[in-house]
Amino acid sequence: MNNHITTIAFDADDTLWVNEPYFQEAEKEFCILLEDYLPQHSVSQELFRTEMQNLHLYGYGVKGFILCMIETISRVSNHTAPLSLVSKAIELGHELLQKPIILLDGVTETLENLKGKYRLVVATKGDLLDQERKLRNSGLQDYFHHIEIMSDKKESDYRKLLKHLDCQPKNFLMLGNSVKSDILPVLETGGFAAHIPYHVTWSHEQHDLNLEHEHFMELKSIDEILQYL
Repeated sequence: MNNHITTIAFDADDTLWVNEPYFQEAEKEFCILLEDYLPQHSVSQELFRTEMQNLHLYGYGVKGFILCMIETISRVSNHTAPLSLVSKAIELGHELLQKPIILLDGVTETLENLKGKYRLVVATKGDLLDQERKLRNSGLQDYFHHIEIMSDKKESDYRKLLKHLDCQPKNFLMLGNSVKSDILPVLETGGFAAHIPYHVTWSHEQHDLNLEHEHFMELKSIDEILQYL
């Protein structure tokens, strides 16, 4: 590991705390709601198609997910579904927004060890209000120098973040569970990246990992990063 690392950024969802399992639970319930119109696996495919079509409009997060559920209800039912189904979809979204924050193993201990030695940053996608709520309820807020809620995580987005932080890529390390969002774009900037796999990954974020790069590390858990710093 480069011993000139000064800034360490963390993805939030499924890196610091549980997130995707909640979405998958909500999607399963949504698919059951529409099984009179299509088999559950087909409803899931239709919902994902709607999400991908609208990603450039809604971005990432629960609010976009709610709108996509409503649009999927309309399309799958050929605009005949009762309003009660729409109400139930909105209710699923409200439940997602109120899920408890469950920290992943080793998170607090890792942040406690790194605090004061490095500038710690949260760099995550999602809805601004929702992510701010989750961070506040997590009890982790005081560990971080800066919070960046990003509309996307492409190379240009990380370069913008690096500029804001006045940080050179060679001094930057990103930790996250998504190869597509947390690893590859950072490596493209010249920064360092550590992948921490999570047992559940959204289809859009899935990526076949066969990566060899001098700035890349594969970890089994977040606290393993302490061995490299």
